[in-house]
Amino acid sequence: MRIGIDRDLCCGAGTCVLLAPDVFDQNDEDGTVILLDATPGEEQRAAVEKAAERCPTAVITIT
Repeated sequence: MRIGIDRDLCCGAGTCVLLAPDVFDQNDEDGTVILLDATPGEEQRAAVEKAAERCPTAVITIT
């Protein structure tokens, strides 16, 4: 699994951080997403998929 993000579209809602804190974080200055792990293990798949589904601006991609 490989994760991609589009920080330019991020609105800083923080849902991804709440759902997958080992994979995502937020920038302290503007709240936009920071990708901590672009290739998380399969044990993170469910959390990452849920984060991608619930992202209000659909900035998370999974391949």
